[in-house]
Amino acid sequence: MADNDSVGGFGWFLAGLGIGALVGVLYAPKAGKETRDELKASALDAKDRAAKLYAEKADQAAEYVRQGKQTADEYVRQGKQAAGEYVDKGREYYEKGRSQWNDYVDKGKDLIQTQTDAAKAAVEAGKSAYVEKTGNTTPVA
Repeated sequence: MADNDSVGGFGWFLAGLGIGALVGVLYAPKAGKETRDELKASALDAKDRAAKLYAEKADQAAEYVRQGKQTADEYVRQGKQAAGEYVDKGREYYEKGRSQWNDYVDKGKDLIQTQTDAAKAAVEAGKSAYVEKTGNTTPVA
């Protein structure tokens, strides 16, 4: 912001300088040809100074653009890196949950098999106890 004020101030200074030079030349006691030559020289000098100032500010603007692009590229790189880390964490949690789920399913299958075996053994023991107690070789189904 302060840079813009100094540029504007410098521009007004140049404008005042040019107007002052023009007024001074117009009121100077010189011949018309000399006055026109001086006006032409002053105008060319002002044009050269304006071109130089324009070139400086264009270079400065190009530098600001380059810095802005560099900063934006850095933010994009950081964003991609963070997104990649979140994706990796998500995969890790997914795999952990999946392996826990598989463990629970396997434990459930083992429990069911154990209970099935225990129930079969209990039925067989009950049949054997019935046969032994009653002497009946054909137990009730």
